[in-house]
Amino acid sequence: MAEGLQVVTDFAVVDETDDWLVVDKPAPLIVHPANRQPEPTLLGGVERLLAFEIENGARPAVVNRLDRDTSGLVVIAKHTRAARELGIAFERRMVAKEYTAIVCGWPETDQWQCDAPILRAGELGTSRIWVRQMVHPTGRHCRTRFEVIRRFERGECRFSVVRCHPETGRMHQIRVHLAHAGHPIVGDKIYSGDGSSYLEWMETGWTERLAEHLLLRRHALHADRLEIDFGERRVQWSIGLPPELSAFVDGAGTADLPAVVIWRRNG
Repeated sequence: MAEGLQVVTDFAVVDETDDWLVVDKPAPLIVHPANRQPEPTLLGGVERLLAFEIENGARPAVVNRLDRDTSGLVVIAKHTRAARELGIAFERRMVAKEYTAIVCGWPETDQWQCDAPILRAGELGTSRIWVRQMVHPTGRHCRTRFEVIRRFERGECRFSVVRCHPETGRMHQIRVHLAHAGHPIVGDKIYSGDGSSYLEWMETGWTERLAEHLLLRRHALHADRLEIDFGERRVQWSIGLPPELSAFVDGAGTADLPAVVIWRRNG
């Protein structure tokens, strides 16, 4: 684990039935164990929470994954039948997902769509970051719709709060599409440039130099709404921004400069 990484182990339960558990995952909590130094995981925490159910046959399975630094809604199936049914719903795109991102700059338009195909950079050549994706004509089809809901300035910097509607579920899709549009997500170590910030973070941990460049320890992407077909009904959940992202929008996080709201969409 990179030195200086603040491990978060607690998560909030948003909803629970006999079939599923919906939680609000904080950043930088990882969902599954990684092939590196052992650390707390969301799945491990869920297994402790459901210890009694597991003793009586429950088999928790994470249905939708989020990156380490992405916070928000995660659905965990409690048993095999629910995992299969929820998994099919995601595969068949019977799910509506919405994210909120804080990005650098002001997009030229309030609404736009990106259909740029993406693939893993390592498929085209050597990449020092195995998970890094890139836009390429031979990549896999994906589509994301974006809507600017707020624009603000801090000092000499401009930022926007953007609603993101991914219609496909490729790895890092929202992050890649926003960077491709010229508006990378604040704090994104991999896509705010050539990825050198991520490599530096892995080697040295969090530093003042990275703080000056990235502004946030985590990237400002939050999965805040999820709607899915289950059985004969449509279920949905929504949550607000975590404190660190709300604080950034309201003025904290960049040398304590006050934020100035320039424009905000009603509703």
